[in-house]
Amino acid sequence: MQLYGALVLFMTLSAACGLRCYTCTATDPHSCTDTKSCSVIFNRCFSLRVEGYNMVTKGCQTSLICTGSMACCEGNLCNSATPTGPSVILLLVSLAMITLSL
Repeated sequence: MQLYGALVLFMTLSAACGLRCYTCTATDPHSCTDTKSCSVIFNRCFSLRVEGYNMVTKGCQTSLICTGSMACCEGNLCNSATPTGPSVILLLVSLAMITLSL
């Protein structure tokens, strides 16, 4: 039961701090390490590959603009190429809850 409480607290704190996204313009998507707290109007992170120039752009976006070749996602730092710390922890906590409930 304490695990459920910890999960609720974790989700509440991450939502209260606002959305964070990786932000950069680079030739290598893995080199994007800068993060930014998005303004209130932005509710998605995005990645956009610029064809012909071998460039990728990442940052904050609204769901209304997320169309076409722009890959948008929900959640903190979801526009990375590799799993981030909080997403891995959330995955492990979810797996533990499922395992313990069986």
